[in-house]
Amino acid sequence: MQLFFRQIGAGRPIIILHGLFGSADNWLTISKVIAEHGFSVYSVDQRNHGRSPQLPTHSYPELADDLHDFIQQQQLEKPILIGHSMGGKTVMQYAMQYPDTFSHLVVVDIAPRLYKVHHGDILAGLKAIPLDTLQNRNEADQILSQYEPSPSVRQFLLKNLYRNEEGNFAWRINLPVLDENIEIISQDITNQRVVEEPTLFMRGEKSGYVRDKDLPKIKELFPNSIVDTIEGASHWVQAEQPEAFVKSLVSFLQ
Repeated sequence: MQLFFRQIGAGRPIIILHGLFGSADNWLTISKVIAEHGFSVYSVDQRNHGRSPQLPTHSYPELADDLHDFIQQQQLEKPILIGHSMGGKTVMQYAMQYPDTFSHLVVVDIAPRLYKVHHGDILAGLKAIPLDTLQNRNEADQILSQYEPSPSVRQFLLKNLYRNEEGNFAWRINLPVLDENIEIISQDITNQRVVEEPTLFMRGEKSGYVRDKDLPKIKELFPNSIVDTIEGASHWVQAEQPEAFVKSLVSFLQ
């Protein structure tokens, strides 16, 4: 597996994994800030996202294997792993499958549990956009607005829309596979064990993804963990409160 990535900075290696419908490009700005603190930051497109390969399956054990391949290919020695949302589950799954191969774990606004599938409207909206006849992004936004009211969420989703070599609109995400596997993406991590490496769980104050009742399970699996609640942030902690995100991250790592 050859995952697409962007690298910036020099120093201790950090790997960042985006969430569902995201990409490495979403992390470009904040990666530059993190790198200023003495880190070599690798922002990676997970399978079926961005410019990484599109494959017929999408499960957390496979995503963890993809990450392991990437670490070996880049010859990284015990990197720091950061994952947001779906990426957070990937790094937790990696910690279960590959002990003693990373130094620190940072999980952003996701817990080790099953989530109710709640992306149905977004998937329906994306599938409703007629790529063959689409004239421009405004038209796509108008269609998507019937399914997703938030302009910022629509802007985030439509970053996956691009023109291919033939000049036609296409998706960078593997929409059919993500749609088919959405229940798997919502599942809990598997092969659970106790992870002793230092772990930071960062959650948004306004987000319901990491609840107080999730904390005992987090402490059970990650006994050497802390939970930092970022004020004023919902699910997209790093985008909504970037200064607080970096401060929390650097304080934890130092």
